[in-house]
Amino acid sequence: MPIDQQLRYWGLAGLVFIALLWVMGDVLLPFITGMAMAYFLNPVVTKLQNRGVPRTAAVSALMALAFGVVVLAGGLIIPAVVTQAVQFSETAPDLLTRLQEFLTARFPDIAQLEDTLRNSLSSLGEAIRDRGAALAQGVLRSVSGLVGALVFLVVTPVVAFYLLLDWERLVRQIDDLLPRQHAPVLRHLAGEIDASIAGFVRGQVTVCFILAAYYATALGLIGLQFGLAIGVTAGLISFIPYIGAIIGGALAIGVGLWQFWGSPLEIGLVLAVFVFGQMLEGNVLVPRIVGDSVRLHPVWLLFAVSAFGALLGFTGMLIAVPLAASIGVLVRFGVAQYMDSKLYGKGGEPK
Repeated sequence: MPIDQQLRYWGLAGLVFIALLWVMGDVLLPFITGMAMAYFLNPVVTKLQNRGVPRTAAVSALMALAFGVVVLAGGLIIPAVVTQAVQFSETAPDLLTRLQEFLTARFPDIAQLEDTLRNSLSSLGEAIRDRGAALAQGVLRSVSGLVGALVFLVVTPVVAFYLLLDWERLVRQIDDLLPRQHAPVLRHLAGEIDASIAGFVRGQVTVCFILAAYYATALGLIGLQFGLAIGVTAGLISFIPYIGAIIGGALAIGVGLWQFWGSPLEIGLVLAVFVFGQMLEGNVLVPRIVGDSVRLHPVWLLFAVSAFGALLGFTGMLIAVPLAASIGVLVRFGVAQYMDSKLYGKGGEPK
């Protein structure tokens, strides 16, 4: 079969695969999550195996530890975060009304804008309450669906367990399927993609969890209302530089002004939490854990999360960042090939 015809068939197969992802996004969620868990845990299993621990024992121990962490988070942290998020969405209209009264009382010059301000703040408050309540109800419905939750909780660790056991064999089988003529280039690209995903995704996930724990703990010690939900949210969306701190800081300072008005120390502490968090992220966590060589542009990340999330829902958001990292590697390879080609003019300008 000619190569161009093979490429057409492989292109058609790729389109069919994308269509299946779009149609079966929710069904594939536990399998994709299990694959992600296996990918993240495989380096740890390999290190334990190199130290003489049998692979089956290493996989079993890691899966037991991961299961314990999930149970702890599901039993203690997630319900508290969801509860605070629901309370915040319900309290938002009252907070914004008090903000309007505060601004009107202390800045009489804007009295002529009172009606516009009232309508704008009321609309914003109602929107936050409606959207927040709808989001919270959607999350609760998704999690509380007995069959879906049980399937997710059972299938995900089973998929991860068997993939971890057979990881090395699967890699060898995939390598055997590579076309021999292009195998070195494909191995090189696969290595760069793995390095990009490992450096960014694994590293940035670690950074996000550290920041979520830091923000939630610090705001909780200050006594900020809804501090747990705000801190966790700010930390988990910190994979896009500055976005987590901006959104979390705006929410925290807004709530702090309402709660601690007249106590500048507490308000200053809330601001200091996010300033120190940005310094910690930019100067310590990201350089040491992620590194500068694999960082992805924030605009590209926003586009990837938005596009894949719109196409495939939560499943698309789950695979958006790894796909963005992979596409980035392929684009850089394509640009390098172009600049080394006659089309670009390698070897001198044409006469």
